[in-house]
Amino acid sequence: MRAHAVHLPILVDPTLDSTLQAQIVAQMRALIEHHLLPPGAPVPATRDLGRQIGVSRNTVTAAYEELIAQGYLYTERAVGTFVAKTLPDTLIRSPDSIDDLRSGAEHRALNLPLPYGGRGLTGLHRPTQPGLATDFVFGRADPRSFPERIWRKLIVECLGGAAERMSEYSHPAGLPELRQLIVNHLATTRGMVASTEQLLLVAGFQQGIDLVAHLFVGTRTPVVMEAPTYRGAAFLFESYGAQVIPVAVDAHGVDVRQLPQRRVKLVYVTPSHQFPTGGTMPLHRRLALLEWAARNGAYILEIDYDADYRYEGAPLPTLQSLDRNGCVIYVNSFTRTLGPGLRIGYMLLPRDLVRTAVTIKSLMDNGLPWLEQATLAQFIRDGSYDTHLRRLRTAHEARRNALVGALRARLPEVRIQGADAGQHLLLRLPESCPPAVEVQAAARGFGTGVYPLSDSPVWFHELLPGHERCLMLGYGHLAEEQIERGIEGLAQALDSRADSRQ
Repeated sequence: MRAHAVHLPILVDPTLDSTLQAQIVAQMRALIEHHLLPPGAPVPATRDLGRQIGVSRNTVTAAYEELIAQGYLYTERAVGTFVAKTLPDTLIRSPDSIDDLRSGAEHRALNLPLPYGGRGLTGLHRPTQPGLATDFVFGRADPRSFPERIWRKLIVECLGGAAERMSEYSHPAGLPELRQLIVNHLATTRGMVASTEQLLLVAGFQQGIDLVAHLFVGTRTPVVMEAPTYRGAAFLFESYGAQVIPVAVDAHGVDVRQLPQRRVKLVYVTPSHQFPTGGTMPLHRRLALLEWAARNGAYILEIDYDADYRYEGAPLPTLQSLDRNGCVIYVNSFTRTLGPGLRIGYMLLPRDLVRTAVTIKSLMDNGLPWLEQATLAQFIRDGSYDTHLRRLRTAHEARRNALVGALRARLPEVRIQGADAGQHLLLRLPESCPPAVEVQAAARGFGTGVYPLSDSPVWFHELLPGHERCLMLGYGHLAEEQIERGIEGLAQALDSRADSRQ
């Protein structure tokens, strides 16, 4: 690399007390000490750097001579100037050494949990596992269900008038026509009454939760969460400094009687299909939760992630639709119906939070991509979304039936939990079976991927009784024959473990 091709991030200010030469020396020393200019790296020619930062060549030459005298630079005649290959001893002992910088970074990141198994903090990203004929991984959508033909057609239609819309920033709350369509959809399908202004588009569940954390959470802010719960939400609240208070769930979701009887800022719940146990919160408990929130001055964050898939009985009213005190923040997404790659979700906010939430959203991004919003709006407007949703419900119910049927036929001793709704269920192995982590390893040998709670997007799993023998099985992306083959593999794995114990 030739020295004249180098550009350095140096800025000088003639209004400061220190001379221009001293500013250049200090900034170049910092670049070298922080290893942004490694040993042996070329630096710009004096004429080039002077032109770049707007000072005379003589000023840069004097700065270089001072750095050479200090042992930071050296010159090679007719070649150029370079960072010294052996740096001064004072640099090695400098308080700004790499070790001290790392220590400072760790101090600044005390609230950030470490990445989990290379899959990111939420645990949802899982590449396809080689060698698995059936992978009961959670959160994966069926690519065969995506309405590719009509989606492509709608994209082309939207592009017809896209030039003007693509050349300007969109409203941070989202495309107004899409927001209105979603409000109408919620009114007819969930009985939720709200204005378009209360609906805010976000990039999926995670950004919706992040925005709520922006609104409410600071250092030591008390946040109640179901236990077990979604790891991505728990880690997010902790990253803001929250004091997360886990409250145990039972077969019907969070136990309201166990909620703290003191002022709490926020409570996070998944009432339609508790994650990960699958319980549905009954009406009397929903009303009790709303009463508790009003009494304790808390907001409820209602994550309605599996509400579109109910196989037994009618869906219960959302907490938002029952709320009379303006304390429920409702979050949902098209992740579970169109796929996580779309990255469009939405929140319904109490009126007193709308203005602040939109302001925060505008600081997080300048609006979601226009083309995806416009295409989704047309997909809903022409009735395609309702048709698509009916097909998905039929397909997922058939998959659920295939899974439950295969489990009862091949593994009648296991206990099935949370099969009334959603796209996953919880499997509880009997005490005679080995721990779930051992079952996971054995099942891989038979081409089946199953997941203990400790290897899933779940947090506080250790607070669930019997968690050591729980497996979470996602099935929304699998064909019925894959499901049956996968349960056959799981049964063979359990048989093999039983034989090895004898």
